[in-house]
This record gives sequence, C-alpha cells and structure tokens, in this order.
Amino acid sequence: MSAFSTSWNRRRFLSTTTAGATLAALAPQALAQKPVTVGLIYVGPRDDYGWNQAHAVAAKALKAVPGVKVVEEENVPETVAVRKTLEAMVKSDGASLVFGTSFGYFDPFMIDMAKRNPKVEFRHPTSLWSADKHPMNLGGYFCFLDQAHYVNGIAAGLSTKSNKIGYVAAKPIPIVLRNINAFTMGVRKVNPNATVQLVMTGDWSMPVREAEATNSLVGSGCDVIACHVDSPKIIVEAAEKLGAKTLGHNASQANLAPKGFITGAENKWETVYKAFAAAIAKGEKLPNTFFGGYDKDMVASTPFGAGATDKARNAATAAMADMKAGKPIFAGPIKSNTGKLVIDKAYGNYDPFLDRMDFLVEGVVGSLT
Repeated sequence: MSAFSTSWNRRRFLSTTTAGATLAALAPQALAQKPVTVGLIYVGPRDDYGWNQAHAVAAKALKAVPGVKVVEEENVPETVAVRKTLEAMVKSDGASLVFGTSFGYFDPFMIDMAKRNPKVEFRHPTSLWSADKHPMNLGGYFCFLDQAHYVNGIAAGLSTKSNKIGYVAAKPIPIVLRNINAFTMGVRKVNPNATVQLVMTGDWSMPVREAEATNSLVGSGCDVIACHVDSPKIIVEAAEKLGAKTLGHNASQANLAPKGFITGAENKWETVYKAFAAAIAKGEKLPNTFFGGYDKDMVASTPFGAGATDKARNAATAAMADMKAGKPIFAGPIKSNTGKLVIDKAYGNYDPFLDRMDFLVEGVVGSLT
C-alpha cells in the first residue's frame, strides 16, 4: 500500500512545521562536517513506474551528493520484515536517517525503532506524526500532488476531442478525492463542456481491475485517461494500445506512451531528501513535519509528451506558475456532482479544510461507492 493516510491532523501539521523557512535553511549547498548514511525502504520494486519509483528517483539523486551514502531495500512488506530491515540499516549500515516510504511502516515499526534509537532520525511520507504521542526523532513529510493534478487537468481539457476524460482511482478517501477534484477543476476551467468519467478500483494496486477500467473508459468514448493508483503502468500502457492519451501520477510514465502521453504529476522527494541529509551532516535538528508543492519545489510536472496540444502546453505552463504563486485551486462557489454547495469561498492550497474532502465536484461522472 502507498503512504496515503485516510486521516490528516493538518492543524497540528501546520502548527508544528516551518516548511517554507526550513526548506531555505536546509538547502543542501554542501554536505560538510560528517558523512551521512541514509536508508530507504520500499514496499514494492523500485522500478514500478509509480509510488516506489518516485522515491527511488530521489534516492538516486541523493547518491550523487558528496558525503552521502544511500542504502536501499525494496519489496519489504508491511510486516515484521520492516523491523528487521530497519534494524539492519541502523545497526549494520550505520544509518543516521531512515525513510520508510509505505503507510503500514509507521505504526508500530517506525515508532518502536525511533524509541529504541533516539540518536537516529526516522521520517515517513504522511502527517501521521503527532507531538503529543510520538518520539521527537520521528516525523512526516508530504508533497501536495493535487497541485500537479490541477495542471494535469488543464492539459487534459485542452487535449481531448471527445470531451470525455476517464479517471481511474484507487479509493474514495480525502487525499484521492482531492486529486480527482483538483484535476476536474483544471479540466473545467479551460473546457467547461468536458466531463471526467470516474472508476474506483478499490485498492492501491489492482492491475487486472485497472486494465478493465481503462478498456471500459476508452470503449465508452474517453480519449484521455488520468489516474491515481500506486503504479499507473498498466493504465498508461492499456490506453496507449487503444489510442487514447494519458496523464501520469507519482513518477514519470512518459516512455510507456510515446504517442499519447501528455504530462504527469510527480512527487519530487529529492528536495526533501537532500535538505534532510544536509541538515544531518551539519548537526542540525530536522523538522518533524515538512510539506510543500510547486512553491517549495516538492512537486513537478513530467515534461510534455506527444499527446499534448500546443494550447495544452501553454496553458499548463501558466498553471504551474499560478501554483508557484499560491493561486487557489478551490475558489467557491463550487458545487458537488450531486448539486450541493460544498465550497463557498476561496481556500488556500494548504488550508486544512481541503483535507476533509468527502465529495466529488461538478463535472465528475461517478460516485464515492
């Protein structure tokens, strides 16, 4: 399972982080005083074209930083195997910083290891950490990918001919709904006549169901397919084979669809990993929570592919600039796809209100079940 949490305590998250200032302070200008060993644990293969690969791409960039040694372990299930890998990285490899990149790693495994190894820093890509119940050498970090899905939506709305865009998603939890809704807001901003046809698969990785959903959506007239699943590989390949255009999620899937790829929403974990390694090298305290989007260089768009029209490229590029400038995605009045007013004013892109999303916006054809 990926590291998406079904419940966010964002008010505590916001109150305990200084993400903007910290990012500047932690910028890895040079790793100086002492060598740093960093451990990364993946729940699946590093080359999954998705969640795990996004972290592996960042690990590769970190390896190029002088004074940093990176140790990795892939295909580690969310069982006692996590504890064994954590212990090996700390005791045998001498890791002073460990990133456990899957949801189920946090409790109890990373919590227990942090308690037993107070001089080692452990970080997890969610906001599950809480100051009132977790060790201070444990924490969370997160890239707000809804910003890039909004950009995806802008590009999709200007790349469709049928005005029917398909979206394959895993589960109807707030962070997924937020990405779907941000995408739809982007689509409808540039193409009010377009709709987003939604299919929920039920889990993070269901290759057969994902292929079936893609085939069904294209068969119903969707000429562009977007997604939020752990690894979009099956979806992108199936859509390309059927002649539909695609948009990516988590990492780059561009080379899977040389004819139809438009762009994609990528987590830029590299920014976090380099900043944290630099802080460890200088003997500085790491923030317990650390988050951002385009404005903090923690989210990126995959370079445009052959599926993007010129209008799509220009409008998506402008949307990226809007995101960097903090322009709100969700500015009311916005109705749900059942006709209910769900957003009555403009909310900033990091407002905790958006973390409680339990609806689909107007323009989405589909339901939460």
